[in-house]
Amino acid sequence: MEVLAARLSQLDTQAEGAIRVVMFYDTLMRRRVDLPALARASAGLAECVAGIRLRASGRAIRRAPDGSEAPEPSEVAGSAAGPGTVTGLGSAAGSAAGAGPAAGSAGGAPTHRASTTVAVTLDDEEIGEVWLERPGPAGPLDELLLDRLALAVAGVVERYGPARTTMADPALVELVISADSDEAARARALRLLGFAVGAPVRVVAVRSPLPLDQVAAALCPARPVKAAPLAAAGAVLATTVDPSRLPAQVRAGLGGSDAPDRAWREARTALRFTTARRPVVRHADLGALALLAQVPDRALRDNPDVAAVARLAGTPADLDTLDAYCCTGSLRGAADLLHLHHSSVSRRLDHLAKALELDLTAPDGLLRARVALSAWRLLDG
Repeated sequence: MEVLAARLSQLDTQAEGAIRVVMFYDTLMRRRVDLPALARASAGLAECVAGIRLRASGRAIRRAPDGSEAPEPSEVAGSAAGPGTVTGLGSAAGSAAGAGPAAGSAGGAPTHRASTTVAVTLDDEEIGEVWLERPGPAGPLDELLLDRLALAVAGVVERYGPARTTMADPALVELVISADSDEAARARALRLLGFAVGAPVRVVAVRSPLPLDQVAAALCPARPVKAAPLAAAGAVLATTVDPSRLPAQVRAGLGGSDAPDRAWREARTALRFTTARRPVVRHADLGALALLAQVPDRALRDNPDVAAVARLAGTPADLDTLDAYCCTGSLRGAADLLHLHHSSVSRRLDHLAKALELDLTAPDGLLRARVALSAWRLLDG
């Protein structure tokens, strides 16, 4: 690499500089330095303040070119400095081409004007950012420097303990929830994922248009929580879960067993019973209804009640009315849920009763309608 740098110096000084930046960070990574050391080295190389912030801690590490902690903006003389300098509270971040993202510590700490900022990613998830606070235009190698710094920061985070990211290796998650895993392999996988030995692990099956890491972080903001996209659904492992925090449009099934493999089966079953009105289902709340999930699909399709509900699928208003009535068990309750006059709902129910060939006002008829609707959803899902 030194020979290549020497040859490039005869052709292109900027190319030589780029090679030397790469070599500089390769050396730091081989020496396994920590985050403060990375910030100090980067500040010295860039000859300006360098910063690192991980979202898990919210704390910013800022170092001046001499290696000391960089003073906060309020401590810097000449607060009226021009664009690109370190400024006071609430200043917008600068960039070589205009306004860039601000960097700084969370919790009301000063926001520092960054001349260049790069995100730190690990397992395809942004876990923080690194930046330079250059008083003036960004240097020609600033972006390369920060790219290498971001890679080094990710390496440090990964090296010192389980990564503080939500997304996990699907293979490890599979080991935890697979019925074919032995207890030793499962315990090792949990340890590698960052779960303490003996800690309870809750399993959630998720279907969502949102990124899985956002859903998992909402379910368990205190961590530890890990998630991975699997063939059946998104799998989330957490010590505790709070379904009330789930974003809209997310459907989730919660397993109840202490055994992760059984909890995963329960979570997938519960997910199949979710609806727009009931986006979160706990397996324990299904009771005997969970047995429907064990009935072969062909047997469900051949059932006359399920077939009758399937014929309603082309008319969403009919299905919505049937769902509202099955949820509430009364005409007026369904009308309130649908925001319609009870006489309109009554006419719809009369039509549905004929189509299903059921007396929806009788307990047996209502029970058959509920079971048929649930069975049809299992097929549809």
